[in-house]
Amino acid sequence: MAEDAPNAAEGSADADAAPPAPGAKAAEALLPSLSIWPPSQRTRDAVVRRLVQTLAAPSVLSQRYGAVPEPEAERAAAAVEAEAFAAASESAAGASPASVEEGIEVLQAYSKEVSRRLLELAKSRSAAAAAPAAEASAQESEESSATAAAPAESAASEE
Repeated sequence: MAEDAPNAAEGSADADAAPPAPGAKAAEALLPSLSIWPPSQRTRDAVVRRLVQTLAAPSVLSQRYGAVPEPEAERAAAAVEAEAFAAASESAAGASPASVEEGIEVLQAYSKEVSRRLLELAKSRSAAAAAPAAEASAQESEESSATAAAPAESAASEE
């Protein structure tokens, strides 16, 4: 038994000192690496699909600001995502973040940018839709006041 103990120690020392086998490097290359930023195209496409759902289907946003027709929602969602991705990439200085923490920060900036731009889009669409309605109601009230004033004028002229 005493003879086995030194051999075991030597065996572990040899294993620590020996360079990794070529097969170990190949196995490491096959392991997926964790990369937070930039997101894959699949992830970006999923973001666009979710934005389309938020704009076109019943949601808190569409209930408050009005639903967007699906073809328009698809174009708007793709533009919102692309602009947010460009802004977040710019904040990352164009290079991949050096650590997972930096990648998370850039991903958070991307998420906030998507949300901000989506809300701006919904508000601007709502305001644009409300403007013609406000003009039409103002025009109707002018017309109704003009027609109400016309009989009063004719009654005054008859006296």
